[in-house]
Amino acid sequence: MIYQILPIEAQHNTDICQIIQQVGAQYGAVGEGFGPADAEVLCMSQHYLTEQRSQYLVAIIAGKVVGGAGIAPFLHYSDICELKKLFLLPSSQGFGIGKALTQACLAFAVEQGYQQCYLDTLSSMQSAISLYEQLGFTHLTQPLAGTLHGGCDVWMLKDLQA
Repeated sequence: MIYQILPIEAQHNTDICQIIQQVGAQYGAVGEGFGPADAEVLCMSQHYLTEQRSQYLVAIIAGKVVGGAGIAPFLHYSDICELKKLFLLPSSQGFGIGKALTQACLAFAVEQGYQQCYLDTLSSMQSAISLYEQLGFTHLTQPLAGTLHGGCDVWMLKDLQA
């Protein structure tokens, strides 16, 4: 499957919002405490800016947005970023797009000088968890202090300097 990975632009906002909310709902990530409910989802291109050490990437097949993922600072920590909102349409899963998005996000994180990358997700998202494990994320027994996604039940961290 041929796809492109590009930094998000304003014209992608509606499509990625729908994908995040649709796929999130399939896994029960609905309402407060879950990423799809974050206000930024409505206008992702305005919230992920390189000058703020953040970036959101979209995957595009035949001109259509099929998913995305981002990196942003984690709270007030200067050396920890967060992998955020990796969501793909079901028809685009299983082709390596999620892995390519994650690797591009992690490369950006290293360029920005982050030392560690945090994420939270749901135990029902087994394929995502397997991907994160393959890419060197390790499980935590609890979320990092200050996480906004209290509905998540899986927390992981990756050392970016290894």
